[in-house]
Amino acid sequence: LSKSTQPVLLNLVSTQADRVFSFSHNLFIQFMSSGSILNLDTKDPFAEADAEFQGSSSGGNVHIRIQQRTGKKTLTTLQGLPDDLDLKRILKAFKRNFCCNGCIVRDEELGKVIQLQGDQRDKIFKFLTEEGIVAKDGIKVHGF
Repeated sequence: LSKSTQPVLLNLVSTQADRVFSFSHNLFIQFMSSGSILNLDTKDPFAEADAEFQGSSSGGNVHIRIQQRTGKKTLTTLQGLPDDLDLKRILKAFKRNFCCNGCIVRDEELGKVIQLQGDQRDKIFKFLTEEGIVAKDGIKVHGF
């Protein structure tokens, strides 16, 4: 660059930087004055999850969750099925259709929970809806 164009470019760059700064400063002032800072809300983000976790009788939803075991091994849990269903027959159908092992665990808070080896969330969801055991809107799938 020639020496005659350097002051013009520096002046142009500095005026653009001043505009960007004043624009961002104005946005910051506008944001702060609006009072919509989300971090200062008193709402508990885990309140809904805690309410769902209290047991199968509270929400009436069926929850399908995945838990990470060691390494690549995972465990799929199913809770919240109605008490009038025969969980042993459902578990037997799961094991036969999904080619995996599983068991029924009795939990003090959650009641009876079906545990299956591997990530079976999609298969369980499809099975429960196709067999008419639970409606689609009554199933919540959790996990990554």
